[in-house]
Amino acid sequence: MNTTTTTREPAVLVLEDGRTFTGRAFGHQGETVGEAVFCTAMTGYQETLTDPSYHRQVVVMTSPHVGNTGWNDEDDESSRIWVSGFVVRDPALRPSSWRSRRTLEDELDAQGVVGICDIDTRALTRHLRERGAMRVGIFSGDDARMPAEHLLERVTSAPLMEGSALAQEVSTDETYVVEAVGEKRFTVAAVDLGIKSMTPQQMAERGIEVHVLPATATAEDIRAVEPDGVFFSNGPGDPATADHEVGVLREVLADGIPFFGICFGNQLFGRALGFGTYKLKYGHRGVNQPVMDRTTSKVEVTAHNHGFAVNAPLDRDTDTEFGSARVSHVCLNDDVVEGLELRSATGALTGFSVQYHPEAAAGPHDAAYLFDRFVTLLETNQKVNA
Repeated sequence: MNTTTTTREPAVLVLEDGRTFTGRAFGHQGETVGEAVFCTAMTGYQETLTDPSYHRQVVVMTSPHVGNTGWNDEDDESSRIWVSGFVVRDPALRPSSWRSRRTLEDELDAQGVVGICDIDTRALTRHLRERGAMRVGIFSGDDARMPAEHLLERVTSAPLMEGSALAQEVSTDETYVVEAVGEKRFTVAAVDLGIKSMTPQQMAERGIEVHVLPATATAEDIRAVEPDGVFFSNGPGDPATADHEVGVLREVLADGIPFFGICFGNQLFGRALGFGTYKLKYGHRGVNQPVMDRTTSKVEVTAHNHGFAVNAPLDRDTDTEFGSARVSHVCLNDDVVEGLELRSATGALTGFSVQYHPEAAAGPHDAAYLFDRFVTLLETNQKVNA
């Protein structure tokens, strides 16, 4: 495609509160609606676009130059682009990377992703920070020429993110296995709520054979794998809608199977332990978010992508029917819960979760140790049951 700014079709971005931004078409032309969110990452746009957690969201990149490294065949985190739309200020004129196989814009166009460029993304980001994430539409070409009130009506008729059950829309349809690299040490049942491909790969590199199950999996399906541990992945949507998944997780905890959860998995872990969840004003999205491990007081720079959080007390442990739960990690920007731990009556760790992304795709590697912590949990449980 590679159209220059002078030949691009007009495009308009319309927020549900009526504010509009005019720009130029980027990627596929047409219309799209979703929830407007901003991502503060300066790199890793390919991983962002292919992250299933962004399903039904229009992503605004705060970094001004996007597309510089093109698009390669190695960094996808799933089989397709999941974002509903893409917003950038200055698209790269041409990619510059030895790994690039095509331009970002060509890939957006090929996958039917409507975008907009040449707008003031700083002003848009400030608006979302002040007003909160909201519904948005991008309209380009002939669609951009429709009356403003008609465009706004299309935006406000789109479904809200609150109350949306989306995990089953992005999950695998059938179970598949990611083989352990080298000697197999453990078997883990991973429930795919929108899993990123790097997550089972990180486990496989530690000797774990990962059985990836659909979001519709039952406790019986998990038990059939005879797992040494259970993992719940990241994913999109409102955790308050995931009653089936929470019920399955409660059975896993009742069985005493070691548990590890990431992002959406952290929120469902919180619900299974009896905590509530809530929607953040504009969420955390980027690869530069500071989190403190409250056990070690170590501060990690981490990758985030979430619009909901767990409502758990920071100042005390909580007794649950499965043991004692506590907040293990906290965001230093706003004290949002970033991790949970569950311990037995003897103080032994039986399950844990984090709100951020230790698989670091894309992002820093500060939190990669959490996969090692999961291995240690599996080792300990195996010895106890030997």
